[in-house]
Amino acid sequence: MPDALPQEVPERSETSKALSVYYQRLQNDLLSQGLMRGDGGGPDTPFTDVMLSRNFIRIALFDEYVTTGDDLRAEATLSRLRRWEQPIAMQIEFGDTVPVAQRERDRSSIATFSSRLSRLTGVPIRQADRGANFHVLVLNEDDRPSYEARLRQLVPGIADSSVRAFLYPPRDTLCLVIAFSEAGAPTYSKAVALIRGEHPDALRLTCIHEELAQGMGLANDSPQARPSIFNDDEEFGLLTSHDELLLRMLYDPRFEAGMSAAEAAPIAREIATELLGGES
Repeated sequence: MPDALPQEVPERSETSKALSVYYQRLQNDLLSQGLMRGDGGGPDTPFTDVMLSRNFIRIALFDEYVTTGDDLRAEATLSRLRRWEQPIAMQIEFGDTVPVAQRERDRSSIATFSSRLSRLTGVPIRQADRGANFHVLVLNEDDRPSYEARLRQLVPGIADSSVRAFLYPPRDTLCLVIAFSEAGAPTYSKAVALIRGEHPDALRLTCIHEELAQGMGLANDSPQARPSIFNDDEEFGLLTSHDELLLRMLYDPRFEAGMSAAEAAPIAREIATELLGGES
């Protein structure tokens, strides 16, 4: 269902329009509190090598969600180090009701940010129209119900819980990404991200930064991580200097995909010390 540039965009439902109003108010409220910062961190957010290595383990070696029955539930669970060890072909798809001007902005934002991720990780990332293994879906409320067949086509064998998470996210789930491995391997083979089309521009860009970065292997959040987008307090809206270091650490060749937290911890401390010059 890759989108072609539409001649006319269908009118959105009242439900979708109401969500736009809600998310605009949410963005306004966050910005009025000085949140959703885009400065990358500064003198008010110092961190040391010890803090960086601790945050790395919490964010890269834990999963944010756990499957319970037929549902995905937010709960940090111990995992193993996972990352991409093949090039990424990224495809962006828009729901029928997403305005053309918004599509152009989002394509530019996603392409720019994915190039930054590639520079930080060393993983080749290109934009693709077909044969992709990382899909970014920008969908409005009216678009998602028709996407079940497309999701199952993108990820054969996808769990029903994951399909439901994409099709029926609660209002407070602003966006999400799920990365998939084949046959339990510790390396990623596919990823699908959902960005709500109803978000205003700044909130949508925040989602692009967080979900694409999480889709590289930084799967969890931590309330101790600062300055970071991997923290549910919304203080930072765009990838920070701290987060750039986490991505560089994740793709350091001293790590191996599949490592446990216990195996990764001493290596994380060594790399963090090198990156920050032993500031502890």
